[in-house]
Amino acid sequence: MSIPEDLRYNESHEWVRAEGGVATVGITHHAQEELSELVYVELPEVGKVVEKGDPVAVVESVKAASDIYAPVSGEVVETNAELESDPSKVNGDPYGAGWIFKIKLAAEGDLDALLDASAYAAEIG
Repeated sequence: MSIPEDLRYNESHEWVRAEGGVATVGITHHAQEELSELVYVELPEVGKVVEKGDPVAVVESVKAASDIYAPVSGEVVETNAELESDPSKVNGDPYGAGWIFKIKLAAEGDLDALLDASAYAAEIG
């Protein structure tokens, strides 16, 4: 299973790639595998201000619907509109083309509370 070393992870299976004060967020390979084939992604509103732990988006699969939680606090500055017409991008490339939203970090320290790759690997066992 793929767990990129350069990302940070949340216990609720979101990943974060932070660059220049903006964090790109998606769900992990493990999460998309557990959900199976995604059929719908409800994206957050650009401009929405969220607190760490808030539900921000929803992914629906043939098995279930699942909330996507903000792994950091901040303002949603971009969403991956391609997922509206092709949610399977999350299954095919969860760490690349399947990203879900970008958030302007309110506090860089939020990143420190996230798991590194080895801690996330231990979490999903």
